[in-house]
Amino acid sequence: MTDALPLSHSHNLARLGHAGDRVAFAADAAQRAAIARWSGVLSLESFAVAVDMKKLGPARFGLDFTVTADVTQACVVTLEPVRGRMEHTFRRELHFTGAAARRRPPESEAEMVLDAGPEEGPEEIESLHYDLAAPALEEYVLALEPYPRCPGVEFAAPEGAAQAPESPFAVLKALKSGP
Repeated sequence: MTDALPLSHSHNLARLGHAGDRVAFAADAAQRAAIARWSGVLSLESFAVAVDMKKLGPARFGLDFTVTADVTQACVVTLEPVRGRMEHTFRRELHFTGAAARRRPPESEAEMVLDAGPEEGPEEIESLHYDLAAPALEEYVLALEPYPRCPGVEFAAPEGAAQAPESPFAVLKALKSGP
C-alpha cells in the first residue's frame, strides 16, 4: 500500500472570511473504486463530503465534516455482500503555525508536556492549503462496520468444537498413572 490517499480535495483557508464557508465534494467512479480498494471493502457506491468552515481567530479554523457513503462489505460469517449507508459527522480544529513553526526551539529546549489530558487540542498546520479529503477518509475508515453481517446471520461454532481440547499434559498424566 502506498502512502498516497485515493482522494484529495485541497482548499485554501486563507480565502475563508469571518462568515465562514461550506464546501461539498464527492468521489467519482474511479475514485470510489480506489477508496474501496484502499479501505478493504467490496465496493463503494457513493462517497460525499460536506464541510462547514468557520474562522475562529486569525490563525484558527473550525471544520465540521459530514461524510456520507453507500458501502458494500463482506459478511464476516458468510462472505456475502452486505450493503450499508454511513452518515458520519465529526469536527476538526486547525491552528496555522506557518513560519512560526520553523522558529521553534529544538526539542531539548522546548517545554515538554507529559500529560496533555483527554483534549489533544487543535491540529497544527504549516500551510493554509489544507486537504479536506484526508480527515474525511480517515474518519470514514474508522466509522466502517468492523464486523458486517447479513441480516439474521449469527456465527455458530463448528460441530465438535464445543468439546474442550485435550490438554497437552494428558499424555504426561497417562504416563504417571501407568498400566
